[in-house]
Amino acid sequence: MKYVYTAVFSPCEGQFSVSFPDLPGCLTCGDTLLEALEMAQDASEMWLAHYEDHGLKIPESTNKWNPAEYPAGSFTNLVYADTFQYRKANDTRAVKRTVSLPKWMDERVSEEGLSLSRVLQDALSQRLN
Repeated sequence: MKYVYTAVFSPCEGQFSVSFPDLPGCLTCGDTLLEALEMAQDASEMWLAHYEDHGLKIPESTNKWNPAEYPAGSFTNLVYADTFQYRKANDTRAVKRTVSLPKWMDERVSEEGLSLSRVLQDALSQRLN
């Protein structure tokens, strides 16, 4: 799923802290503004993926931040979150699959000392990207 949420960036001791008024408990920070933006995307994707995985209600995206609640110099920015891409980049669990191939091919794989799993993963990665 794809989402866009308002993030609040607040200067804090040489860093930027980031919070999401619509995503309770979703907090992060970065040493630079660029790092804070990257961390904001990662944190929101992780938070949203968790909610999706557990069948929890995803909050509506609003712009309900109150400037008086944040330190001077705070500002908002929209952050894009794609939970499919997040899972693709972070879920590296291996799954077992049964595959069939000709006997001669299996023998050649063994002769070459190749890992059939690695060859298949490499071929699928190239094909799917």
